[in-house]
Amino acid sequence: MMELIKVAVVGVNHIGKIHCRFYQQSEHVQLVAICDLNQELANTVASEFGVKSYTDVKLMLEQEDIDMVSVATGGIENGSHHYEPTMIAMEAGKDVLVEKPISNSIQEAREIVDFANEKGVRLACNLNHRYVPAASKAKDWIQQGKLGKLLFVNMKLTIGNPNETSEWIHMRALHPHSIDVIRYFAGDISRVQAFMTKAPGRTVWSTASINLEFTSGAVGHLTGSYDMDNRHPIEYCEVAGEKGRFVIDNVYENLTLYPHKSSELTVVRNSILTGAGGFNDTFHNRLNSFISQIREGVPPNQIDGSGADALAAQEVIEAAIQSQKNNGAVIEVPFTSRSVNA
Repeated sequence: MMELIKVAVVGVNHIGKIHCRFYQQSEHVQLVAICDLNQELANTVASEFGVKSYTDVKLMLEQEDIDMVSVATGGIENGSHHYEPTMIAMEAGKDVLVEKPISNSIQEAREIVDFANEKGVRLACNLNHRYVPAASKAKDWIQQGKLGKLLFVNMKLTIGNPNETSEWIHMRALHPHSIDVIRYFAGDISRVQAFMTKAPGRTVWSTASINLEFTSGAVGHLTGSYDMDNRHPIEYCEVAGEKGRFVIDNVYENLTLYPHKSSELTVVRNSILTGAGGFNDTFHNRLNSFISQIREGVPPNQIDGSGADALAAQEVIEAAIQSQKNNGAVIEVPFTSRSVNA
C-alpha cells in the first residue's frame, strides 16, 4: 500500500480551510502543517486541524516532511499572493496545487509554469468547475463522436460580487473557471473580441460579452457578470456540433444531449450522478483528482487541470482585457501551445 501523501496548506482563510478539511478527511492524505502570514489565524486553524502552524513557507518546508503543497492565498484579484509560495514550494521539489487564478499577473503565470517544467514537478490549479460528473459525461459524448465536429460553444457565468478593488477583478478572478470549462470541451482559443460595461454605480468592468475563435475553427461566446443575483443559477454551458449538442445547467444540476435528426433526448440529473451534492463538493472532486494522479505517478506533463491549462485560461483573459482597452479589437491569444489539456 502506498504511503500517505503528506500535504501542507499555505493560506488558510475560507478557501484554505476547505482544502484543509478535505485533506484531513481523505484516506490517502496526511495534513501535516499549515502556513499563513497572519500568526493568529495560523495558530487558530492549526489548532482546529491538529497540525503545526508556520508563518514562513521556507521554514515549514525545511522542518516538515512534505510531498505536496496547496497554495490557497489570495491577494489582488484573488491571485497576487500565489507566485511566491508556489515558486518556493516548487524550488523545494514539491508538487503544488494552486488556487485560481494561477496569478493575476500574466508574466508571473508564465514564470510559474516554466519553472514547474524546469523542476519537473506536478503543477495543478483549482479549476474546480470542470470536476463534476456532468462535465465528465459531456466530455465522453464529445470523444465518442456524438456531437461530431464542434461548431460553437455558448458559456455564461454570472454571480453577484460587489468587489470594487480592481478595474479587472471580474475578468481575472472569476473567468479562469469559465474559460477552463470552455477549453475543456472545445480546446485552445486562438482569437477573442471583448465588449464590457459597468453596472450603475460600479467603477469596475463588471459585465462582459466575449467572442471566441478556436484553433479548431469552431466559434463561441462567453457572457460574464458580477452584477447578478446569487439566488439564481450561475452557470450555463452549451456545446454544439454537426451531429448534436448538449447543455449543462448550473454547473452540474442537469445535462441534456440533443441529437440531430432525433426527438429522443438524453437527460442526466445530478440526483442519479455521484460526487456533486453541493458546490463545495467540486473542491473535493478536484483535489481528489490531483491526489489520485500523484498516487498513480502521472507525469507532470499529463496532469489534468494543470498549471499550463490555468495559464492558457489567463492568456485568453488578458487578450479579452486588451480587446476592451482597444475598443473591441480582435486580439490573438498567445502561447496556446503551452496547453496540455486532453
